[in-house]
Amino acid sequence: MGIELRDLQVADKPVFLGLWQQYLAFYNVALSDVVTASTWARLMDPNHPMTARVAVLDGTMVAFAIHMHHASTWVVGDDCYLEDLFVTDAARGHGIGRALIDDLLAIVRAKGWHRVYWHTDEGNTRARALYDQYTPSDGHIRYRLRL
Repeated sequence: MGIELRDLQVADKPVFLGLWQQYLAFYNVALSDVVTASTWARLMDPNHPMTARVAVLDGTMVAFAIHMHHASTWVVGDDCYLEDLFVTDAARGHGIGRALIDDLLAIVRAKGWHRVYWHTDEGNTRARALYDQYTPSDGHIRYRLRL
């Protein structure tokens, strides 16, 4: 099997949106079409810090990793937040999640950013098994206040 990692492209929109819906279903979340359209627009805006890499397996897009960089009060320079990582059910177990994380780490190093961080659901044991191979949880608990 050949895995290609590349930037998300305008022509990927229909396939990406299908993967996005699978990702939302995995987390049992429904977002409005307005939010999804805004996310897509940000991903396509070369001046926006949010960007996506995708994994193509044997010619089919099967995964994405959405990340953004931002200034930090804890380091001189930028951090990178891996906001969303998704691999289809059929493509899991082929090292694609690891490949996307390794790809992001290479990007972070090349850009001179200082740290990468991400969150996952406490019960997402399969993803946590992968993430724990990179670094242990730092023990932080996320609080989110919707306004």
